[in-house]
Order: sequence, then C-alpha cells, then structure tokens
Amino acid sequence: MPLIANDILMARTSIIILGTIFVTVFMAVMIILVSFVTAGGDTAHKLGRIWAKCLLALGNIRVTVKGLSNLKPGRSYIYMANHMSNADIPVLQAYLPVQFRWLAKAELYKIPIFGYAMKRTGYISIDRSNRKSAIESLDKATKIIRNGVSVVIFPEGTRSHTHDVQPFKKGGFFLAVDSGVPIIPIIIHGTGRIMPKKQMLIKPGNVTLEILKPIESSDYTRKTKDDLIKKVRHVILESFEKGKKNGSLC
Repeated sequence: MPLIANDILMARTSIIILGTIFVTVFMAVMIILVSFVTAGGDTAHKLGRIWAKCLLALGNIRVTVKGLSNLKPGRSYIYMANHMSNADIPVLQAYLPVQFRWLAKAELYKIPIFGYAMKRTGYISIDRSNRKSAIESLDKATKIIRNGVSVVIFPEGTRSHTHDVQPFKKGGFFLAVDSGVPIIPIIIHGTGRIMPKKQMLIKPGNVTLEILKPIESSDYTRKTKDDLIKKVRHVILESFEKGKKNGSLC
C-alpha cells in the first residue's frame, strides 16, 4: 500500500509540475506585455498574485493568514520570512495583500521568460557572489523603499535543509537600518512538509502565513545592526517554535 500511495503521489506531482510550467510561461508573458503599457510594476505584481494562486490551487495548498491587523495601510516595510520550501514564494506572492518587490537571488533572473518577467515587474536581483553587485542591489532597494515601496526578503538566504531556522544573512539588515523602515517578521508554517527541499514530491496540505508586529529599525545603525538581527531572529524563532508545538511543522 505505501508503494501504491507513493506512485500516486509521484503521478500527481508530475501533473502539478506540467501545470506549473504552463501557468508560469503564460502568466510571465502576460506580465511582460502588461509591463510595457503600465508604469511602476503594480499591475504586473497583481498578475503575479494570480499566478501564485493558480500554483497553490494546482497543488491543493490551502492558506490561512493571521495578523493582517499588524499592517498599516500605505506604510512601507521590509518583510522578513523564514524559508523552508519553494512553496514559500507563491504563498507570500498570493497572500501578502500589499504591493511589494522581491529582493531575490540572481539565479532566478536567469530562468528564461520568468526571469525577464521578474525584472519587468521591478523585482531586485542580488548576486551574493559579487560583493560590488550586491552592494549596488542593496542601494537600489534602499531607494525603492524610501519611495514608499515594500520589499520581501528571506533573511536565511536560502531554503533550510532541516525543519529549523538557519542563521540570518546581514544584507537585509543593512537595508533596514539604511532605509529606516520597520521590519515585519513573517512565519510560514507548513510548507516544509508540503514541498521539502531536495525532494520531487508535492503534497497537498494547509499552510499558515503569520504576520507579526513591526520591529522598528530606525533606532539602530550599521554598528548596532547585530542587535537588530538578534531581536528579529528571537521573534521569528519564538513564533516558529510555538508552531512546532502546535503541530504546524514548518
């Protein structure tokens, strides 16, 4: 019976992957076309939200959002989320109900059509292997935030190999203290078991997107950014561990 169940899951995953490729190519082309006739990237970002909801529907992934009252309309933030799975990206894209821009690794922009759509939407590429390029990307993100646009970052830098939160990279915190806008910690519960790293299986399931209270960054400087890192990490870990105890393994 377990072998039969695994075969069914593999077949289901194959169908989802094919559907994902089709939806991604179609929506990426639409986003590129729209970006040439609209300014600012807001409309393209909304189309990206439709893309993400389609992917979650294909995978039968249901999302519950908590903590929306912690967001102040019209305020720009730096959103920092834990990162357990590729499913984290469509979850945030679909259910974080604000305009934002991704600060994403440069490798994603090399994907044909998809990468160009990200660029046309105004998302920001960061190449961690090139220090000069990374600094330029952070400077660009700082200017965007000061113009009133929010940014989403995975402070761990990449997906976790385990069900634990990895150490945080410092780049996002340089961005926070330079821009002076609050950080909103976000915990994504459940994606780790739906789409584990290094596994070609996509399982249906429930995900909770938990939006926590903002943490002010204006009281910190580049010299004291490590204190800000510790504070944000403590808040994320505390909520993450509560989720584990409640059975919503991240």
